[in-house]
Amino acid sequence: MKHVTKVHYHSVSKNLDVYFDDGSMAEFSCEFLRVHSPSAEVQGHGAEPMKLVLNKQNVGIKKIVPVGHYALRLDFDDGHNSGLFSWSYFEMLQAQHKTLWDNYLVKVSEHEQNKDSVPIKFVP
Repeated sequence: MKHVTKVHYHSVSKNLDVYFDDGSMAEFSCEFLRVHSPSAEVQGHGAEPMKLVLNKQNVGIKKIVPVGHYALRLDFDDGHNSGLFSWSYFEMLQAQHKTLWDNYLVKVSEHEQNKDSVPIKFVP
C-alpha cells in the first residue's frame, strides 16, 4: 500500500494534489472528491447503493484535518465532512480516477435525461 506524503490544495482551481511515497502524484478536483466521498452518506449504508451527488462543480475544501497516520478528513465548504480519506482510498481513487469520473458523468447524464422525461397522462 502506498502512503500519502504530502497534499497541496489549490484554492483558485479547487484541486487537491496528493503525493505518494512511491513518487507518484494524483490531482483531484474537489468535485471529484466530494462526489466520491468515502462517507456512508455518499457510499450508502450497508447494502444501499452509492448515492448520486449532484451540483458540486463549485465546491471547495475549507479545511484538511490529518487523522492519525492513515487518513485525512476533508471539510468541504458545502458542510460535508463525514468521510475519512485513508491512504488506501486515495490510492484507489488514483488508480481508478478515469473510470470513476466517466461512470459519474454517465450517471449524471442519465439523471438529467430522466428528469426531463415526464410521462404524459391522457385522460379519456
